Amino acid sequence: MLLLVSASLLRAQRPPRDPSPLDDDQNSTDVRLPNGKKQLDEIIKADHEKNLADARDLTNLARSFEEELEKNEAFVFSLSSLKKLDDMEKLTKRIRARLKRV
Repeated sequence: MLLLVSASLLRAQRPPRDPSPLDDDQNSTDVRLPNGKKQLDEIIKADHEKNLADARDLTNLARSFEEELEKNEAFVFSLSSLKKLDDMEKLTKRIRARLKRV
């Protein structure tokens, strides 16, 4: 009997447990917008739309880059081709960053 009483007293004296990080994540993902939809769902949808638009732009840039390469001779490389390569790299990085964020 004494053992039960002492065990319950020890439990009562213990500080309350900190909420786990998972609890915080669950609360933060449950944020609702005024229209009632989840904020995270809307962010994911917006990112998806941006990824689609950037992928279309990337495809168009790649096609025009290919056409420029076919037009030029083997030893000629234009600055606009380099600019297109840089733009394609930027688009790719943006898409990758959005995908990692999800």
